[in-house]
Amino acid sequence: MTELVTLADIRAASERISSAALRTPLLPFDSAEPDRPLWIKPESLQPTSAFKLRGAYNKISILLPQAHERGVVAHSSGNHARAVAWIARRLGLRAVIVMPDTTPPNKVAAVERLGAEIVIVPPHQRDTRAFELADEHGYVPVPPYDDAHIIAGQGTVGLEIMADLPDADVVLVPVSGGGLSSGVATAIKALRPETLVIGVEPELASDAAQSLREQRRVVWEPEATYRTVADGLRTTGLGVLPWEHVRRYLDGIVTVAEDEILHAMRRLALDARLVAEPSGAVAFAAYLAADNRLPTTGKHVAILSGGSADPRLLAKVLLDGTETEQFDHDQQGAHP
Repeated sequence: MTELVTLADIRAASERISSAALRTPLLPFDSAEPDRPLWIKPESLQPTSAFKLRGAYNKISILLPQAHERGVVAHSSGNHARAVAWIARRLGLRAVIVMPDTTPPNKVAAVERLGAEIVIVPPHQRDTRAFELADEHGYVPVPPYDDAHIIAGQGTVGLEIMADLPDADVVLVPVSGGGLSSGVATAIKALRPETLVIGVEPELASDAAQSLREQRRVVWEPEATYRTVADGLRTTGLGVLPWEHVRRYLDGIVTVAEDEILHAMRRLALDARLVAEPSGAVAFAAYLAADNRLPTTGKHVAILSGGSADPRLLAKVLLDGTETEQFDHDQQGAHP
């Protein structure tokens, strides 16, 4: 039987990461519907612009002697990569980061500035090359989501939500590989079982929604998930360990369209004064949809998971207003 992450694990992670990760506030959204007040959890304010710092710091802290001796390796489309690189610079570690060639240039540049070594690969190698490098060179692997210590670190987001809004009715959390949704759901269900924890993912990368619907872990082809503008949510399937948490604790998964994601980015920037990348805006997009996908009453929380928006995409979204034409993925493009 798979051993799941516990509330005690998440509380221990909270202590472990307190010197590095920001305890982000819950910000009320003034334009929310009266019967559905909304608070935004802006993980975009983390030093590395996303929640990924929490899990990565927890994992590396536990393995710090080995990491100092051997260095670390990670794979990521951007935010986990940036977190691992930031931690490595802070702690004096060697870091090697595997990134797919579809990673937005601004995310590659952010990792380069932190001094990590970058290995660019085609999308189908993003989940395997890091482990090959670990075997070849002895690096300590720091997985982006399929790891108990990562899940526990990401779960500290849920711990903070319950501390700041203990009577929250609905918590909306982005779903990709499942580290964040697993940790958040674990913490919230342990503290207040009646709170609904609902995952959100793009329609064009809805492997997790299919998995939950069919009660089996589904894996999509990279060509399918890479259609979405939400580059941080393009994993081809939930991790093995996250899936066990998701199937037990998540109350459901809803999907959002590409134009809904871009509209949410614009509303966050103009109405909430928060910059979100597409992946970070999906939970807010689900709230804005205002249809039968979510409860129509009760206190809602939307986790804004990341703010590393491609400047060109952000400018297009702000200037186009209600324009729903999908951003040209080729422009996000491959690192040469």
